[in-house]
Amino acid sequence: MTIVNAWAAQEPKGKLEKFEYKLGDIGAGQVDIDVTSCGICHSDVSMINNDWRNASYPLVPGHEVIGKVSALGAGVTHLSVGDTVGVGWMSGSCLTCNTCMSGSHHHCRNGQATIVGHHGGFADKVRAQAAWAIKLPDDLDALKAGPLFCGGVTVFTPIIDYGIQPTDKVAVIGIGGLGHLALKFLAAWGCEVTAFTTSMDKEAELKELGAHKVVNTRDEDALKKLRGQYDAVISTVNVSLPWGKYMAALAPRGRLITVGMVTEPMDIRAGQLITGQKSVGGSDTGSPAMIAKMLEFCTRHDILPETEVYPMAEVNDAIARLKSGKARYRVVLKA
Repeated sequence: MTIVNAWAAQEPKGKLEKFEYKLGDIGAGQVDIDVTSCGICHSDVSMINNDWRNASYPLVPGHEVIGKVSALGAGVTHLSVGDTVGVGWMSGSCLTCNTCMSGSHHHCRNGQATIVGHHGGFADKVRAQAAWAIKLPDDLDALKAGPLFCGGVTVFTPIIDYGIQPTDKVAVIGIGGLGHLALKFLAAWGCEVTAFTTSMDKEAELKELGAHKVVNTRDEDALKKLRGQYDAVISTVNVSLPWGKYMAALAPRGRLITVGMVTEPMDIRAGQLITGQKSVGGSDTGSPAMIAKMLEFCTRHDILPETEVYPMAEVNDAIARLKSGKARYRVVLKA
């Protein structure tokens, strides 16, 4: 029986406190991972707060896990003890349903999310299905890589799934933890990239991250000049916006893609879809194969998140930093 030392919320919106739990015998197809670092995502905060009404307590957050494999269950042959791996939003799926067999393991109806009914990576150890423990390329900095496993794949997947081309013009709404990675990915993909932001003091910084243009979304005239320009607009924000303005910025057959969990209905009229045959789509995370593809792309183009690092013991301070909106751009806990 293994004792895991973790940090857990005991109630909705509660501060994280030290928490111990026991891991039973490792099952077939599973791995145990000694955590070396773990990113903090806004989804962790949403789960702590029970914003989505699916949290159970004690809740151990953390789904951008990096660590070393410490134990292998029966049948695991593609990993070895000592391998550095990452685990993201999902830590298990059935592997046999039509959804899994078609490559969309992250949409498996019997999938296991890492922090929903399962203890996550704000701990010294985490257990996951081996298929979801993705080996980290040697050339990626393990301390910075954690946010790729949730924030990174969230904005990488729609580039692939929605067929964004290197010749496309793409805009990104909201340049934070997700948006700054979207800029890096799209620029390396070959796109002409525009950052939509309300923080024009970051203009030079956003151009360094990959934006060719930076547009102040509070400037009505600037937005009007962009009508019909973009093949895709990716929104990373979780608040309601005047969506009609962004639909107007789309070129014919353009698509508005949201990866931010906006809780209110999106106000988009039929005419905005019909005129120019435009569409709206969403994207969540990615399959193990997609995560591996993203890591290969990151290695090839030297892409890593911009991070601020806190010791695991300062987890509450780190969460406060994330919630302040001042982090540049992802927060990572070091074990």
